[in-house]
Amino acid sequence: MTATLDITSAASVIGEQLGGCRPRIAIILGSGLGQLADRIERATNIPYADIPGFPVSTVAGHAGRLVAGSIESCDVIALSGRFHLYEGHSAATAGLPVRVAHALGARVLFVSNAAGGVRSTLRPGDLMIIEDHINLMWRNPLIGPVVDGDERFPDMSEPYDHGLRSILREVALDIGIPVTEGVYAGLLGPSYETPAEVRMLRWMGADAVGMSTVPEVLTARAIGMRVAGVSCITNHAAGMTNQPLSHHEVLEVGLRVQESFERLVRGFVGKARGTR
Repeated sequence: MTATLDITSAASVIGEQLGGCRPRIAIILGSGLGQLADRIERATNIPYADIPGFPVSTVAGHAGRLVAGSIESCDVIALSGRFHLYEGHSAATAGLPVRVAHALGARVLFVSNAAGGVRSTLRPGDLMIIEDHINLMWRNPLIGPVVDGDERFPDMSEPYDHGLRSILREVALDIGIPVTEGVYAGLLGPSYETPAEVRMLRWMGADAVGMSTVPEVLTARAIGMRVAGVSCITNHAAGMTNQPLSHHEVLEVGLRVQESFERLVRGFVGKARGTR
């Protein structure tokens, strides 16, 4: 009941400020990738503090605002900042913005994140299309009473939509941006992984590792949204180099790939806007 009320009241507050904007695609911007929100046309900016049920972002690189407007003539909602489980939020809270975007009309979710490269061929600055994920957060936003409209047992055989992944590959080829594909492992954080944990992740089949995204994708699949995702590889995972890991490096690499990332997202939105 509480989750339903949060969705309804949040969507109502946002909807009152959207004017003629009818979002078709929701975009979640990861650490250091938030500048795309500044490029949205006819933008309406709403601080998370003004949205019922939305916590205030506490992590550097997450602005904590919702931006509604247009990209490539497609109405979108961009979430500049997300709610991480390591901040003390529940998995259901992490998925709340996805539910609200769906209530406002979005049927496609594009997720992005900063991630450490587990696969040895990945380099800082690479953009990786997410083809699958491994949930090592030990949390699931769907536990508890079924929210109206949810699928109780959502099929996860294709969490990242094949057709949308094809669009990302096509766009990358068209605009000359190199991309790779791989499996994202979501861990709870906030500590970075140990070298032993990175070896375990590689053995399990992970190509990249981060501290977000999985609760949002699980939520989206339960309510029938199609999902595409991209990880920005910001560093080698622990034990692969002699360099210590830092959030400053994550933000720095995110800024460096900002232009390529923005072009990829713009191209994706332009091609995905007509999909169902």
